[in-house]
Amino acid sequence: MNTALSTTQVFALVLGLGTGLGLWLFIAGWRGTKRPIRRPCKQPRSAQRRRRDLIRTAIAITAAMVVGAATGWVVGAVLAALAAWALPPVLGRDPEHVRRTARVEAIATWTEMLRDTLSAASGLEQAILATAPLAPAPIRGEVVALAARLENGERFVPSLRLLADEFADPTGDLVIAALVNAAEQQSRQLAELLGALAHTAREQVSMRMRVEAGRARTRTSVRVIVGTTLVFAIAVVVLNRSYVSAYDSATGQTVLLGVGLLFTAGFAWLNRVSRVAELPRLLASPPTTSEHARVSFEGRE
Repeated sequence: MNTALSTTQVFALVLGLGTGLGLWLFIAGWRGTKRPIRRPCKQPRSAQRRRRDLIRTAIAITAAMVVGAATGWVVGAVLAALAAWALPPVLGRDPEHVRRTARVEAIATWTEMLRDTLSAASGLEQAILATAPLAPAPIRGEVVALAARLENGERFVPSLRLLADEFADPTGDLVIAALVNAAEQQSRQLAELLGALAHTAREQVSMRMRVEAGRARTRTSVRVIVGTTLVFAIAVVVLNRSYVSAYDSATGQTVLLGVGLLFTAGFAWLNRVSRVAELPRLLASPPTTSEHARVSFEGRE
């Protein structure tokens, strides 16, 4: 294979990829402006997730093209794309875990604020209105939206249940269930219950931090293994191409596919065992056919 020609092909493919991604981003952004936004507080996170997925897709396609052009292996290109897509979340930090931990801690702090404010406020609704501007940043948008709904005269219990859907967290469900019970049955021990729930939430945060410390050690070991394997594979392909010439045949591609599947299964297992099992939600809304149907149903309540 001519080296200059391969380099030219790689640059042409990368430029074509950049043009295609630019068009994709333009179309995705244009379509995004057409969609109705019901919960503005969740839009930035979803937009950030979409951008992250686009970047991962671009890197995966680029890796596949580079490997395919350099080696001529179709299986190698596919494995390179899968590795570029799947390995960063396994080897790097888990932003979703960090976000959930921060939200659980924020829910605990807001619960303590409600407990402390109930003694000075004239009621639960007034306590929520008083604590909304001071709520922790990870949940401030949802709590402020709850306060706005209450100020607009919406019913208290349905507003709380909507807040539970916005939290989408088992710990938040426990707090909201306590508030709903207090609103419907006039509980006289709400402050003690909120204190206990806040303590439970902080214990969960401590557990998550201990699990994350163990996962960090596991990811360090995986980084060493993956880095050594990739450096060795790249060095062999670049410095001693004849050593891996056996993979040029169909049989060699089959063997390479089997090796790649074994590595994929191993990394998938590592990713699975390092995840924190999430508890089932207590106040999860039943699935509906569309978001508009659920909004209409809540409006009739």
